[in-house]
Amino acid sequence: MKPFLVALLPVLLLASSVLAQETPPVKVETLLSTDKTVMGQPLALPKRDPVLIVSSYEIAPGARLARHKHPFSRYAYVLAGELIVEFDGGEQRRYRTGEFIVEAVDIWHFGRNPGSVPVRLLVIDQVEAGQSNTVLAK
Repeated sequence: MKPFLVALLPVLLLASSVLAQETPPVKVETLLSTDKTVMGQPLALPKRDPVLIVSSYEIAPGARLARHKHPFSRYAYVLAGELIVEFDGGEQRRYRTGEFIVEAVDIWHFGRNPGSVPVRLLVIDQVEAGQSNTVLAK
């Protein structure tokens, strides 16, 4: 019996090694790598006193956001739902669950939820201290 166990040991070690390789402890998936906004503008950071703000948004079914623009970079990850963003001039972009948005800077636009479920967004702003990243149209 002992020779059998000694012969079986390398097989068991190999099997456990293969199983360990199939399930890595950390999985990294790049969602986006870019140096431009959705409208092709180069990314730019605040010039002085940068502040990072992370927010969650929930947009009700059928809701339309006010026309606005962002003076600084804004990034959003769509956690749930579908969002349509329309820019002045009529260009539209559609974003769905799992997509990342690099918003346009200083371009008027609005978003709307065309679906029957709330849109949930994780939003990341980089602004200069004391400044807002949303300017509403008058």
